[in-house]
Amino acid sequence: MSAGIPTDDYEPKTSAERWIDRRLPIVRLIVDFTTLPTPKNLNWMWIWGIVLTFCLVLQIVTGIVLAMHYTPHVDMAFRSVEHIMRDVNGGHFLRYLHANGASLFFFAVYLHIFRNLYYGSYKPPREITYIVGILIFILMMATAFMGYVLPWGQMSFWGATVITGLFGAIPGIGATIQTWLLGGPAVDNATLNRFFSLHYLLPFLIAALVVVHFWAFHTTGNNNPTGIEVRRTSREEADRDTVPFWPYFVIKDLLALAFLMILFFAVVGFMPNYLGHPDNYIEANPLATPAHIVPEWYFLPFYAILRAFTADVWVVMAANWLSFGIIDAKFFGVLAMFGAIIVMALVPWLDTSRVRSGRYRPSFKWWFWILAVDFVVLTWAGAMPAEGIYPYIALAGSAYWFAYFLVILPLLGVMERPAPIPNTIEEDWNAHYERLTTPAE
Repeated sequence: MSAGIPTDDYEPKTSAERWIDRRLPIVRLIVDFTTLPTPKNLNWMWIWGIVLTFCLVLQIVTGIVLAMHYTPHVDMAFRSVEHIMRDVNGGHFLRYLHANGASLFFFAVYLHIFRNLYYGSYKPPREITYIVGILIFILMMATAFMGYVLPWGQMSFWGATVITGLFGAIPGIGATIQTWLLGGPAVDNATLNRFFSLHYLLPFLIAALVVVHFWAFHTTGNNNPTGIEVRRTSREEADRDTVPFWPYFVIKDLLALAFLMILFFAVVGFMPNYLGHPDNYIEANPLATPAHIVPEWYFLPFYAILRAFTADVWVVMAANWLSFGIIDAKFFGVLAMFGAIIVMALVPWLDTSRVRSGRYRPSFKWWFWILAVDFVVLTWAGAMPAEGIYPYIALAGSAYWFAYFLVILPLLGVMERPAPIPNTIEEDWNAHYERLTTPAE
């Protein structure tokens, strides 16, 4: 396949290859993927795909092994985890790999999402690719939440109690949904069994969606920092805009992955509990409530949004009055938490700018970087107690999150004057790298 306009140039060379190719063209698919024409100006923010693929494989493999030794019963779950840590050969290492692998997974996916938001990877014709990615993110959150319950420590139990209690806030059907989710009136053995089953199943559904995600961007082609499409009027022009995925970007991705693995294994080896909570090393006790219930760090931004809308916030009071008391503060918080993800999913239709990449949108850059800081602030506020100044900080951060997607992005598309855009990827490449590739006189 030439690096440019996709063609089918694979020719089986041996009789065995021809026999396999006629029945299952797996080699042809591998060749097609590795020689995929890729825009040659991709920067280091395009490395998160391989990191996320690694994390998914790591979580599935370590999860399967851990499940062999885990007992999903309220009387034995906590002790089975201690058994894994103390008695199973390499069990402590496997558990720390799995627990910290989830953190790496979310760290990479957040950077991946913000890269898409900055470079406009959600714009036509890649809307479906983006939506599939958001679905993967939602399933990741569900899987991680259920996995956090399995150790059956204090924070696991009370986190499950708080989060599942949110469904009970839904008017009319909330109590039924909550009972169905828990398997009874409260978090108990049926809940643990349900969560264990779903935690084991959902990663395979995520893997299936990842295949669809790959297929989608393989069809539309990669976005790139300029937001300009590869020229396809001729093979010669396309070849000047792209290089084959192998070996150029495979080596680049593997180099980035190797660097991240050094940091990851340093955390696993020397500070494996840094991102955890000490209360989760105490067995679950329904009669003793922790002083401060905190979810895992990757849920904190949305947890802060959930807690920000209290009964004395004017928008909550207005919603309560307009709905004749149906929407109370708890239900409004649930709507806000899920709404924060929904507005992010709707960004292909909320962004009205004709310019794809944020690189050429001067005003957009300022608002975007404020959003990135806002996300960090919400993460910090979610870890703080719901008292003093922290709820006000969370409320301000929540207000900006919704204002960015629902107000600022639509208005920027109308009011902003973008900078000049290169005509081709080749022109952008030459502007940045020609001095490095031109021989000195």
